[in-house]
Amino acid sequence: MLILHTSKASRKTFGEVLNQAPSRLPQFSMTVALVFNAKAEAPTQSGISDGQGPELSSNESPSLSLSHVTEHSIIQSDAQRVNDVFAEWDTMDTINAVKAAIEERYDVVLIEANERAYQRFQDVRPDFVFNMSEGLYGASREAQIPAMLEMLRIPYLGSDPLTLALCLDKSRAKEILAYYKIATAGFAVIRSLEELQNVRIGFPAIVKPLHEGSSKGIYNSCVVRNGDELAAQVRIVLDTYAEPALVENFLPGREFTVAVLGNGVDVQVLPIVEIRFDALPRGVNPIYSYEAKWIWDQSENPLEIFECPADLSDTLKYEIIITCRDAYHVLGCRDWSRIDVRLDDNGKPHIIEINPLPGILPKPEDNSCFPKAARAAGMSYNQLINTVLDIAMQRCGIQVAQDRMAEVI
Repeated sequence: MLILHTSKASRKTFGEVLNQAPSRLPQFSMTVALVFNAKAEAPTQSGISDGQGPELSSNESPSLSLSHVTEHSIIQSDAQRVNDVFAEWDTMDTINAVKAAIEERYDVVLIEANERAYQRFQDVRPDFVFNMSEGLYGASREAQIPAMLEMLRIPYLGSDPLTLALCLDKSRAKEILAYYKIATAGFAVIRSLEELQNVRIGFPAIVKPLHEGSSKGIYNSCVVRNGDELAAQVRIVLDTYAEPALVENFLPGREFTVAVLGNGVDVQVLPIVEIRFDALPRGVNPIYSYEAKWIWDQSENPLEIFECPADLSDTLKYEIIITCRDAYHVLGCRDWSRIDVRLDDNGKPHIIEINPLPGILPKPEDNSCFPKAARAAGMSYNQLINTVLDIAMQRCGIQVAQDRMAEVI
């Protein structure tokens, strides 16, 4: 019998978890708003220069253009980089898949996370919000919708504005982890090229934008081995994304991504996913780069880059679970998160980053890691969506589905 990884006080069989979130329940008179940012279907311009994205008309949505990139090309320069401004946003396929899952149990209204969202919340007054919005502008963009909802006293799924802002600012998250003695790579934050002379980071190192996710700004060339390469990559981040650069010691070991569900003592870890870098094109750096995630790995020809469950010793599995659970708690994550972990040269797990808004692409060929981990645990996509919805509602003191289910039975 499969056991989910939980604290000893709350360990449950997977069957018990599924019984809490049946795949099909009667629909109740309760409205859940699904809040999203959607990629457009049609491509827009392919480059960005000021970190603000292309100009859009009032009826146009942004999209990601990859048509000019060959399958195994490697982005070598700023000029070659594709428009990754909207990489974190969801396709309508994903949004509709989540909507269909929630509609098994509740009425659903779609609300786009734009300047009109606040008024829409006031007009609709949903009973609950399933938040999957990433936002666009500012270092706290992921916190904007939850902040609105807290002002309006509308309960919602996911972490609060503070946690969302902290986790998007990788340096602040790493400072908190380090304070609690949770392993994370050494780092420096660079806000100008002049600050490079004071950096005390050994090589190899990796350079990332400070406030991004979904591999935005993390290309094969971001692994640097000398001062000239470091300066070049920092310049690209500063110029392209208009935000500071995070420079980290490069960890040479295996990499994993860990799906976490729950709150308090009921936190559960789904089967761990390993990223197999031997599936990447020959000669590239062993990182899950933008090229790997969005260019080489296509749904019509997916990379065989993931192994789930990962092949782990009991000791290493335990260390990863404890490290992720501790990180989840100290950063105040709620309901769910995906946590990326990498081993150092001694095999010790280090937190790379925490994503409290995990990607949830519905199709197996899309290689989305949270649904992949759920499938490995025996969950369907709809069961995953309704399980986390139950978890969030229970945290908010809402138990409508369970109570009504008892009445039906």
